[in-house]
Parts: sequence; C-alpha cells; structure tokens
Amino acid sequence: MAKLHLKELRKSYGTVDAIKGIDLTIEDGEFCVFVGPSGCGKSTLLRMIAGLEDITGGTFEIDGSRMNDIAPAKRGVAMVFQSYALYPHLSVYENIAFGLKVRKTSASEIKTRVGEAVTMLQLEKLTERYPRELSGGQRQRVAIGRAIVGQPQTFLFDEPLSNLDAELRVHMRTQISELHQRLKRTMIYVTHDQVEAMTLADKIVLLRDGRIEQVGTPHDLYERPQNLFAAQFIGAPKMNIFKLTDECQNLRESLKLDRNAHYFGIRPDSFEIVQPGEGILSGKVRLNEYLGNACLIHADIEGHDPVILEQPVGTKITTGTTISLNAKADNVHAFAKDGNRIA
Repeated sequence: MAKLHLKELRKSYGTVDAIKGIDLTIEDGEFCVFVGPSGCGKSTLLRMIAGLEDITGGTFEIDGSRMNDIAPAKRGVAMVFQSYALYPHLSVYENIAFGLKVRKTSASEIKTRVGEAVTMLQLEKLTERYPRELSGGQRQRVAIGRAIVGQPQTFLFDEPLSNLDAELRVHMRTQISELHQRLKRTMIYVTHDQVEAMTLADKIVLLRDGRIEQVGTPHDLYERPQNLFAAQFIGAPKMNIFKLTDECQNLRESLKLDRNAHYFGIRPDSFEIVQPGEGILSGKVRLNEYLGNACLIHADIEGHDPVILEQPVGTKITTGTTISLNAKADNVHAFAKDGNRIA
C-alpha cells in the first residue's frame, strides 16, 4: 500500500515561495504525472516527496503516517533521475545490486532480485558491461532496475526521458507504462512534455508558479480545461483562444455562448472549412504545414489573433487563400473574464 496525501504543502527558499500550498491525494497503485512549464515547481514537489528537500509548511503522509521528518531511505520510495546517476566503475549488474549490498542483503537474495529486474527490463545480455558501453536508453533501464530491486512502494521519476532522442523516448515511455501495469505500484512522474503526461497518466497534476491549476484524467484536462492556462498547455497544437468584444454579439449567439463568456476556445481539430460566407470566422491562409498524417493550416483571422487548424491530408489550400471556418457549439470552450471555465 502507498497512498500519498499532501496537505497545504509549502516550500520556501528564503523569501521565495517555490511551492505555495499544495493539496493532493495520490491513490495506491496510481500513475500520477506532474506536468507544467519550467519553474512551476514540479521537480521541487517530487523531491519533497522523496525527502531530498525539506518541507517548509504543511504535511506529507504515506498511508496515514506523517513523513515530514522521516529520512528518505525509510519512506519506501525509489527515485529515477534524469541524469541516470550510475557508477561508471561498476558493471550493469553491480550498479543494480549496489543498494542491496549497502543494506547488507544476502547474496542469494541479491542474485534473485537482480535477475528478476534484468529479465523484466531486457538487460540479460548487458550485465557485464559498464555505463560507458551503453546507449542512453540502456542506461535509463539500468537506473530503473536499480530502483526496482529495492521493492519500493512508490516510484518517483524526475524527467527520466528528456536526454533521449524522440524515437527512444516513445520506446521507453511504453516500457515504463508496461512496468506500471506489471508491478501495480504507485508511480509519480515529472515531465514538461504533455505527450508523456497524456499517454502515461491515470491522473495529471498541472502546475504553474508553485500551485495546482487542475487535477484530473488526461481526458478531463483535454475535454474540460478549467482555465485558459490549462486549455492552452494541454493539446498540441494548443487551443485557439478568441476574445469576445462588443462587436462579437453575432458570434456569441451563433456559438450559443453564456452571456458572461469573455473568451472562447476552439481546438485546431474542431474547425471545419466551409463555403465562403457560411462560417463564423474568416481569414487568410499564411502557412500550410504537411505532417504526413494531417495538415496544419495557419490563418490570419479578421478581428482576432491568428489561428491554427488541423485538417485531413489532401486538404488543398494554398497560401493567400481566404477561408471560412465553422465549429460545432459542443466543441467550443467558454471562459469568464478571470480566465476560468464557464460550464
């Protein structure tokens, strides 16, 4: 069991508040992803959970037991770092076994646990190699193996894939997801990559400036962003946001927007190109990007900021063409003047 509960958790460095009162519950066996822009506090929050950063205020509990002053080694957590943190003079086997030897685990138990870990991570043929002889993905698997053999109740990942190339990130992401399904342990994963967050998480915690902006499933954050920040952070390309001015009353009525709506948002894949004069918006195409599986069309919209719309491959629209756009009311997101969602 490893249910984590954060109550008004705070972290300050002198007069600088890095974490500003976090309330969060992470259920046993859940895969929780902390995501947000650089400097939002996600790694600091993870290190507080690990015990690598002191807690300035609030309470951190694991299964109801207060952890604020408990040493990292006694929290039942294991951390996988971005930098791998492998010992260069030790082989793969020795790196994975190192923590067990420090704890004076019996030789037979070490052999059993390391054997299970290298099999799980497909490292059987690499056990005698040294870190310098491994690829980035192999080093990351060794770092994960070192965490696995300690049999922690909670795994902590601090941007573990950011040093890998795009193809290897996809492969390792799949392996981490399969590892979670196999071990059924609580996992907390820090990333700035929203694709990693959307594909891995049971629960996403979106952070900004040391505070939580939204907590929910990937579906929740994509389909029901609670504010403008969440709407534009989750989704690639990001949601197009329009400001409603006094001249936009016809637009408000066409989209059936609440009278308190100050902004509305439409995702790039929710636009439909219609016949001239039949749309709610019109504009001139300035760029057409071919992605293989879709086309991204950049257009300057009359009376609003430029937009990006995603269209099927084969959509033939040349630069300079004037287009008319529609969107179903169900696909339009309304926001109040303060940026919060209007139901």
